[in-house]
Amino acid sequence: MNIDLAIDEYLSYLRVERGSSPLTIEAYSGDLADYRSFLDEAGVSELERVERETIVGYESDLHDRGYAVTSVDRHISVLKGFHRFCVREGFTEKNPTSTVKLPKPPSKLPDVLSIDQANRLLDSMVGDDPISLRNKAMLEVLYGCGLRVSECAGLDMLDCALSEGYLRVIGKGSKERIAPIGGCALEALVKYLNEGRPELARPQGKATSAVFLNARGGRLTRQSIHKIVAKAGAAIGVDDLHPHTLRHSFATHMLAGGADLRVIQEILGHSDISTTQIYTHVDRTHIQEEYLSAHPRAKFADAPGRR
Repeated sequence: MNIDLAIDEYLSYLRVERGSSPLTIEAYSGDLADYRSFLDEAGVSELERVERETIVGYESDLHDRGYAVTSVDRHISVLKGFHRFCVREGFTEKNPTSTVKLPKPPSKLPDVLSIDQANRLLDSMVGDDPISLRNKAMLEVLYGCGLRVSECAGLDMLDCALSEGYLRVIGKGSKERIAPIGGCALEALVKYLNEGRPELARPQGKATSAVFLNARGGRLTRQSIHKIVAKAGAAIGVDDLHPHTLRHSFATHMLAGGADLRVIQEILGHSDISTTQIYTHVDRTHIQEEYLSAHPRAKFADAPGRR
């Protein structure tokens, strides 16, 4: 079957049977028109002549033209849908995309604070009123123990074995782990529990198990923690600071300080060491940045005649 006719049939199917939006139709039409131009240059006009190598060649062409991996992924996804449709409708017997894998997007390194930023953030949390004590303790715990925001919100009083220096954390899949706590985080949490939390618990009128309470005496929500962290970040010039950034910063700074990767994995509650290994890449990036900015001859490394 002629490819132009097959493309028209596919777009009609998306419009009429699938009820796709005009914007979706426009996007698919543009991607398929680009594909059609590539096939024209390759001298291919019939579906039966499209081979797996044709699809792989088109993918390489997209890369050569500077398309981002996500854009290449979208183009190939559109082709997979198109060729599946053609087989299903009996336009052709073969699907040249069936064994073509989507390009794997590069792993995005997590955002982290520098040690100086982390110190400025936590040192900026001042005040002796209950809310200020709570906010300081909460940020210290997020950074000092590497907790997820849901784990921080879910902390109960019985989870705090502070005299023994640890928190009992309920992580993903209700898995329990032990997170060490000490230093500034321990000091801030003890001060909040002794001086701030009792005041916040009064409006409730009954005992509540949550560690971090809102102004009405109820458990602080994840959304509220997000807002508190973002506001604290903005105060030191860090826009859109996320609680998970504090967790990433905890792991990166632990690694930079010489902690074993397996120890970090256990504290973070990662079931697979490969999840934790991303922090080795983050740490190498920081090392390279420090080297390039600090070494007196690093900036000449690529200069002609310098060896």
